[in-house]
Amino acid sequence: MPDFPIETHPLAPFAPPNAKLLMLGSFPPPRARWKMDFYYPNFQNDMWRIFGLVFFADKDYFVAAGGKAFKEGLIRDFLHEKGIAISDTAYQVVRLQGNASDKFLQIVTPLDLAALLAPMPHCEVVMTTGELATDTLLSLMPPQTAKPAIGAYSEAEFAARRLRLYRLPSSSRAYPLPLAEKAAAYARFFREIGLLV
Repeated sequence: MPDFPIETHPLAPFAPPNAKLLMLGSFPPPRARWKMDFYYPNFQNDMWRIFGLVFFADKDYFVAAGGKAFKEGLIRDFLHEKGIAISDTAYQVVRLQGNASDKFLQIVTPLDLAALLAPMPHCEVVMTTGELATDTLLSLMPPQTAKPAIGAYSEAEFAARRLRLYRLPSSSRAYPLPLAEKAAAYARFFREIGLLV
């Protein structure tokens, strides 16, 4: 049995105190794939294109000139203004294949969700992207918590607050849904929670 190294999450949670929404993925890709020091740093991941389409009707709104990187400062400012926090459900992992695939990610230590939520008193919506992130979040919830369908939510009592747990399509290109359809699902979600008019 090969001995795989344990990786600790390289990014601090992005947790503006005004956050109403916490978005949770699984874990960042290997650093060689990064185009910025922030969440969803892989240029092949479509999260920031989805955000561009949803909020600005422009998939390249957060893409830097030259089309090879993202505008990290613009993304951070936008999330802060909207009250959107971002982290991942895993704090420590083992990559069984050395890649970014959730299928080969073994979670050693999950996120300390209660500690992350504590300084964000208005955050009552938690959204996961992808199956592994959803399953990991549910492992932290009371055992009777229902697993939400994609595009829907369930509810849970956690850390003295009532949370709505949403599940959205993965922004990975490995998830077989066209970009426009992913953006439409995210737009419905952001409207439902009041962050998109």
